[in-house]
Amino acid sequence: MYFMSDRSGWWNLYRWNGDTIEAVAPITGECAAEPWEMGYASYDFLAHGRIAMVVQEGPRHRLVVIEPDGAVRPVDLPYTSIKPYLAAQDTTVALIGSSPTAAPQVAVVHLTDDDPRLEVLARSEHAGLSQAQVSTPTELRINVPGGREVLALVYPPTGSAADWRAPLIVRAHPGPTASCLLRLDWQAQFFTSRGFAVVDVDYLGSTGYGRSFRESLYGRWGLDDVDDCAAVANHLLEMRRAVPGQVFIRGASAGGYTALHAVSKDGPFAAATAVSAIVDPDRWAETVPRFQRAHAMRLRGGAGRVHAATVQRPVLFIHGTADEVAVVEDVQELADELVALGVGHELLLLPDVGHYVATSNRAGAALEAELAHYRSAMAAPAAVSGDHRAAIGSCWRT
Repeated sequence: MYFMSDRSGWWNLYRWNGDTIEAVAPITGECAAEPWEMGYASYDFLAHGRIAMVVQEGPRHRLVVIEPDGAVRPVDLPYTSIKPYLAAQDTTVALIGSSPTAAPQVAVVHLTDDDPRLEVLARSEHAGLSQAQVSTPTELRINVPGGREVLALVYPPTGSAADWRAPLIVRAHPGPTASCLLRLDWQAQFFTSRGFAVVDVDYLGSTGYGRSFRESLYGRWGLDDVDDCAAVANHLLEMRRAVPGQVFIRGASAGGYTALHAVSKDGPFAAATAVSAIVDPDRWAETVPRFQRAHAMRLRGGAGRVHAATVQRPVLFIHGTADEVAVVEDVQELADELVALGVGHELLLLPDVGHYVATSNRAGAALEAELAHYRSAMAAPAAVSGDHRAAIGSCWRT
């Protein structure tokens, strides 16, 4: 029997023969998706006792073949992101791969010799783009207090010069123990094509850096993730990449919780966008799908519920009325509290939309509202420099 375990500190493949357990191929990398995900297949069996497997190292994925003697052979592919949906037959493995300039495509890799052959079966209309057409990210690594290193992916404005300087959107990924992915991201391209820089932060708790790093966020959610996002933003300000007063933070689901806490304390952020945001971790632990509840319970005990009295910067809430994971009532209650306090905010409710706004038919309207939110904050410096109670929030539906 083959199974995944992170007993070594990394999700690796093991086998049990009915008597003993042995590591199939010890790898310093994650060979399984986030532990709160289900239905994935990160490895499959090839002919002649070989195994094909996806390995994640930070924001990058690679395909490897494990030989019968345990040797690990990397497969050279043009992809930096591979979905954990592998399917193998004989000497061929099917996968979904992408890169910063290639949208996800379905392909099969023929592994009959030392020179693997890639055959693309299906690709999107914009499958391959040049670096001039899109913003391609660069990796940024900075040291933060506690002796840790934080990795971020920085997308400059599309077509910008090497010495670019621009308004900055910091994105906190969901999960919160998911991760940044090095692939073509149309949401990032939406903003970089409009003059913004975008940065994705693999804050403490992200998958791709081992069990210790991932579980360090337990009991610290809303604290260390916020500090890491702020540290990356401050670094880009110091490097004169970001513009003071024009640094924003956004996140969806658990990332929305991070974004809300980021503007609930002093820091570099002028405004926040919270999409399908978790407001109360205790409430979320009850509404999250059953198989994720143990994960949600362990995350609690950090910053706690988001309180309106602590919010210091304008916030745009975007939420589906049919969201059963992060219930809309929590966001509406927080918005009502902000109204009572006179704190600037807007609430965009999307009828009949569930938890995943980005894949809904209202995704375009949500992005346009977010863009307008940042431009409004940039046009009203007084509102983001301290007098955040000058504007009463509004609510609209689309």
